[in-house]
Amino acid sequence: MSDFWLEHTHDYVQWLFPIPEAGRFNGFAPLLDVTAIKAFQEDQALQERQRQSLDMMLDFLALQRTEGGIRAKPELNMRDHIWLKAGGHNHLRITRMIRSLGLCGQRNLALQLQAAVIQIGTEKGHVSSQSKAYWRSALE
Repeated sequence: MSDFWLEHTHDYVQWLFPIPEAGRFNGFAPLLDVTAIKAFQEDQALQERQRQSLDMMLDFLALQRTEGGIRAKPELNMRDHIWLKAGGHNHLRITRMIRSLGLCGQRNLALQLQAAVIQIGTEKGHVSSQSKAYWRSALE
């Protein structure tokens, strides 16, 4: 989907990155329960699909996975990538992504995403302390 669609559509991220709690924007999305968490933790195909979803969202955020972790793409800038600004729904999406990855057996990826958005949001943007606190607590 286009970056415009990803930015302005609010009911898809709950499907890509499920968590145990229902979101405000999509009451029809599945929730993670003990059975679903176990399935994700044990099924490499489910984890691979979630990594594909992560890669799509990272591209949208102008980030990318590398062997060394998650890094900013050269084109990342505050004008085009509003997640670098204080507040906004993309901060909620990022929190959900970190939490979902951690619950679904991909804690290392969750930690990489968490570290990247906190560092990049501080160095290249104006991400609020509150958003960074949510990102830090997403894996607790």
